[in-house]
Amino acid sequence: MERLWGLFQRAQQLSPRSSQTVYQRVEGPRKGHLEEEEEDGEEGAETLAHFCPMELRGPEPLGSRPRQPNLIPWAAAGRRAAPYLVLTALLIFTGAFLLGYVAFRGSCQACGDSVLVVSEDVNYEPDLDFHQGRLYWSDLQAMFLQFLGEGRLEDTIRQTSLRERVAGSAGMAALTQDIRAALSRQKLDHVWTDTHYVGLQFPDPAHPNTLHWVDEAGKVGEQLPLEDPDVYCPYSAIGNVTGELVYAHYGRPEDLQDLRARGVDPVGRLLLVRVGVISFAQKVTNAQDFGAQGVLIYPEPADFSQDPPKPSLSSQQAVYGHVHLGTGDPYTPGFPSFNQTQFPPVASSGLPSIPAQPISADIASRLLRKLKGPVAPQEWQGSLLGSPYHLGPGPRLRLVVNNHRTSTPINNIFGCIEGRSEPDHYVVIGAQRDAWGPGAAKSAVGTAILLELVRTFSSMVSNGFRPRRSLLFISWDGGDFGSVGSTEWLEGYLSVLHLKAVVYVSLDNAVLGDDKFHAKTSPLLTSLIESVLKQVDSPNHSGQTLYEQVVFTNPSWDAEVIRPLPMDSSAYSFTAFVGVPAVEFSFMEAVAQLAGQLLIRLSHDRLLPLDFGRYGDVVLRHIGNLNEFSGDLKARGLTLQWVYSARGDYIRAAEKLRQEIYSSEERDERLTRMYNVRIMRVEFYFLSQYVSPADSPFRHIFMGRGDHTLGALLDHLRLLRSNSSGTPGATSSTGFQESRFRRQLALLTWTLQGAANALSGDVWNIDNNF
Repeated sequence: MERLWGLFQRAQQLSPRSSQTVYQRVEGPRKGHLEEEEEDGEEGAETLAHFCPMELRGPEPLGSRPRQPNLIPWAAAGRRAAPYLVLTALLIFTGAFLLGYVAFRGSCQACGDSVLVVSEDVNYEPDLDFHQGRLYWSDLQAMFLQFLGEGRLEDTIRQTSLRERVAGSAGMAALTQDIRAALSRQKLDHVWTDTHYVGLQFPDPAHPNTLHWVDEAGKVGEQLPLEDPDVYCPYSAIGNVTGELVYAHYGRPEDLQDLRARGVDPVGRLLLVRVGVISFAQKVTNAQDFGAQGVLIYPEPADFSQDPPKPSLSSQQAVYGHVHLGTGDPYTPGFPSFNQTQFPPVASSGLPSIPAQPISADIASRLLRKLKGPVAPQEWQGSLLGSPYHLGPGPRLRLVVNNHRTSTPINNIFGCIEGRSEPDHYVVIGAQRDAWGPGAAKSAVGTAILLELVRTFSSMVSNGFRPRRSLLFISWDGGDFGSVGSTEWLEGYLSVLHLKAVVYVSLDNAVLGDDKFHAKTSPLLTSLIESVLKQVDSPNHSGQTLYEQVVFTNPSWDAEVIRPLPMDSSAYSFTAFVGVPAVEFSFMEAVAQLAGQLLIRLSHDRLLPLDFGRYGDVVLRHIGNLNEFSGDLKARGLTLQWVYSARGDYIRAAEKLRQEIYSSEERDERLTRMYNVRIMRVEFYFLSQYVSPADSPFRHIFMGRGDHTLGALLDHLRLLRSNSSGTPGATSSTGFQESRFRRQLALLTWTLQGAANALSGDVWNIDNNF
């Protein structure tokens, strides 16, 4: 390059000056400076080679300047070659610059070996030199795994599982202090506690719950021993009921419909149902809807594996579970339970009106032996009897439930690592701390993993790591009563969290999985989960990643792995109530690795790795179900066209945003933050703005509950096939109602359209197809 520049200067000296504009130095204070610069140059160098203040002079009149000497041939050749040499140099420089830019930009968008910087500088520039303090993704992985491996996870699980952890107990108060102290010892920016005063239901030791046989004359007979008297169903209705016993499998709506179709009516009877498939609350609600008097819930041994690494139960153990169809404190629905706050005297609509009680497998075996009636279907059979199960009815039973409600303080514990560029955006990870009795795997394992992740990330911070976004670690209280602690916190900070919380990662239920990995999650996180699975080695299959382990049995990995968020998950309220994407893992091993690498990506990637286009696929899949009824609707003069149009607008908005991001300047921090804000609020866009949070707290149109949801619309459309009147405009309360359908369609359509509009960005960028 220096030789090219020298030729360029030489060519300038020898080139003719006819018809050129010439520059003359300005006399003045800078004259001496310019003369010093000339002395440093070559002797006789023209002042044209210097960059200095000049005054502009026009070309001299033709003939007024001396005649130019004849140029020798090589000088002429140099003059002709000079532009080509300059052009070649510029092309080489430009090509090298573009090649480097494209290579760097491609690596960042792939999020593979992209450069992740741990500088405190908000407007940091990526640097390829690791030795100058910059970290690649592979370096962060190695750092995380190194510090995670230095922990003692099994010891932490064992120590936690031995502690008393019942919400509101003295043992829980001591554990709360110990965990807060443990967080305070780490390199965290903030540690604090939130206290809520909630209504919890406990058994009454002076008046225990009971179960008796009742003879044909109605006389109460022998008491059936409840071998686990302290195990109960929080939020069960209080009182006593008597009725014949009927076996109802898992207590799902389809089970109860099947029972009725086989000539066994649940109305007025006690239902015996198995643990599993759906929550306790859903079982009791379904029984109530079908007219049952009460519910007994038992653990079927055939549903519980006896393999040593997996959970197993004694035949004399009952299983604890709350029966509130909702989350949070059911006595302050929609409001946070802070101290001395007055609330209207209302209760959650999710509280049941019939009693429920868990029983052991031994007691269930005694009951099943007494049942007569039709033989249960093959898939309903279990392993408690040496003979087939029957549906019933059987002998009459009397169930008495005497649980009592008490106001109880619960404490959530928080620890925070502030982000360097987007500290007001939080990546939240939490685990339930409480448990009904010692040794409960759910909370002990989740709490231990949470503490190990806090220690690991704290060590990374001490070694130079600083996430782009804030990491918020939370230990929840009151989880066994229906995610009470987490829901009360969400209710208390609802107006803030939907603007600031990016993602919630739940560590609950991790140990309740098996050797197959499952993720209950929002569609926004599916692509990221796939990417992380490809980075984590399988603990069960040497030489394979978790992703390879999954696709080995099913090439459609997401069909094998991804599940919707259930209501009994602590992650459910984050998505269905607040509009924050959430995930809960179920896997016996490597959960800490999975969660940690997920946190690194979410907190440190420059562009949030949330796949906002996925919801277009979700809508398309559900529209396939709606299409089944298009003929029935057309016969009534109705159409689903508005839903199709809204879905099209969402797809176009998602693709437009994707193209904007791809073509934008990656290092523009203002643009990056603007895109991240639009991406992180996509989940919130699917909360219906047309229903009241007080009346319908779970406003999400895909995962919520209520008449505004897509599921409710589908259930209503199915009535078209069973409408007894068979005429358009029917208004039967049990059949299809056109006015209700129009309202449901409007709620769904305009929520989806609103999501498309919000994703488009500014109002002048919205291109509706309506």
